[in-house]
Amino acid sequence: MLPSGEPSNPYLSSKMQLTFPYKGDKMSMGGTMKMKQNERIQLSVQLPVIRTEVVRIDITPEEVLFVDRMNKRFVKATRAEMTPFLPKGSDFEKLQKRLMDASKPGGKNVLTGKEIGLTSSMAEAKIQLYDFSSDEMNVTATEVSSKYAQVEFNDLIKLLFDL
Repeated sequence: MLPSGEPSNPYLSSKMQLTFPYKGDKMSMGGTMKMKQNERIQLSVQLPVIRTEVVRIDITPEEVLFVDRMNKRFVKATRAEMTPFLPKGSDFEKLQKRLMDASKPGGKNVLTGKEIGLTSSMAEAKIQLYDFSSDEMNVTATEVSSKYAQVEFNDLIKLLFDL
């Protein structure tokens, strides 16, 4: 530990399993989570079997970048734009703490959509984190190609809640 109380190794990664309702059934996809403490959290969701990335979520203390690889579009939203859609008291620091706590022996490594403030059918979604590592890694900002179209944050929210 550093004198500030932060771990001396600021890195954390894991594999993840995302399960969510889809057209009256449940769908599961694997992926990865990478974090550099106090800087960036990246979630990558991949199609089963072929392991192609379909979604990348890049979270910093000030903004979120959501990249839809399948439809070649993205949303970049500031913390202020997202606040009305998140549960009261949600922020980067709390998410970071949840991820760190999940990595500890006996930690809660399954989070539901409801627990993180999602409503509608997405409240039934769950994410399981496993196979944690604190090895140093690159957690660089996601670059978005000019082939991707930027969409409004509200349009993305509507799309997600209609699943």
